[in-house]
Amino acid sequence: MRKLIVPAALSALVAGGLSLAAPKGDAAKGKETFEQCGVCHNVDNDEKKVGPSLKGLFKHAKLKNGKPVTDGNVLELINAGGNGMPSYKDILSDEEKANVIAYLKTV
Repeated sequence: MRKLIVPAALSALVAGGLSLAAPKGDAAKGKETFEQCGVCHNVDNDEKKVGPSLKGLFKHAKLKNGKPVTDGNVLELINAGGNGMPSYKDILSDEEKANVIAYLKTV
């Protein structure tokens, strides 16, 4: 009987509209956190610095890795780093990462 409780509870959460996704971020706080990212990434124009411009990131269909632009896929890149970008998995808190993602949606 216990084995049925967990899947049933999870189904109820999903059916009820609750999400297990990352928390909503604060774009204003994300702008402050992004200042350290701005050393390598533009958000004001399409010019590449050390890393690609992130202007209009959430208006693009796909990321450079071919994955769709979603909160989860952007978070995955922030956490993993790569191509010269450090991993921010242990540098930024989950809240700071959510705030940066919220900010990137505004540029």
